[in-house]
Amino acid sequence: MGLFNWGKSGSGKQLRILFASDLHGSDVVFRKFLNAGKMYKADVLIIGGDVAGKALIPILELGGGKYQVDDKVVGSEGLEEYKKKFRSSGIYYTIVDKKEVDELSSDKEKLDNAFKDAMIERLREWIRLADERYKGSGMHIYTNLGNDDPTYLFDVIKESDVMRTVEGEIIDIGGYEMISFGYVNPTPWNTHREMKEEELGLNLKKMAEKISEPSRSIFNFHAPPYGTNLDNAPLLDSTLKPVVKGGEIVMTHVGSSSVKEITKEFSPLLGIHGHIHESRGFDKIGNTLVLNPGSEFGEGILHSSLIILEDNKVKAHQFIIG
Repeated sequence: MGLFNWGKSGSGKQLRILFASDLHGSDVVFRKFLNAGKMYKADVLIIGGDVAGKALIPILELGGGKYQVDDKVVGSEGLEEYKKKFRSSGIYYTIVDKKEVDELSSDKEKLDNAFKDAMIERLREWIRLADERYKGSGMHIYTNLGNDDPTYLFDVIKESDVMRTVEGEIIDIGGYEMISFGYVNPTPWNTHREMKEEELGLNLKKMAEKISEPSRSIFNFHAPPYGTNLDNAPLLDSTLKPVVKGGEIVMTHVGSSSVKEITKEFSPLLGIHGHIHESRGFDKIGNTLVLNPGSEFGEGILHSSLIILEDNKVKAHQFIIG
């Protein structure tokens, strides 16, 4: 069990937390997050999960300084514009020749390896940037993985001097103990890290029982609690398309009942969640403030929450979008 100390609370000293989730490979969002940490004078940065992007696009090298992207032929200048666009929206790319394109189309193992290589390369770029910005400052960027993140990314994060993995550990920040878990309840998408509610609940309880004072703790769980303002998502039909009635998309609760129950049982000071991009919001479960900053990673927009803790209370919180 890892323990990182930030001093003791209760003396009137504020702890300023900047929290974001579901960056999904967007360079622009990650850079904005790092900048916001300095702008809002945060003491600690927390990423709640889903650092990995969702798509890989092959760029066909035609020779003679020409490339084919999205059925368009461009030169080196046009290629750089596409790269910038892809990186901003969280899309990975790989430059390949015709033979390699055919192999990626027909060989799932090669496609998976190309995706893995691109994912690791971008995360390492983020690590270099974070270390460059914050090394020597005393700042930690506590980074969890979410349901869309393969577990090998934990080992990549451990290469950083500033970014720290948190899952399964109790992290002490300013006297407030934080536990983190990135698995979610089952989704229609069969993502990397999902658990049935019963198993999820057992894992959460096992961690929560190790906390010395639950009322001064932070639950950093990627899945939001069920039936709150944090877990509204489109209702899907049998083909996984949103259900539309009266010209409007029908919304439904998709969060975790286990997360809600464990929050009720242990009554932490704060619950920070993500996973449901369109459900930015906050709520109360008993005495616990729970919030989800939401995500618009595809548009390169940072969604984050600035949370100020003081004297064992949430003194203030605000959503930051930009």
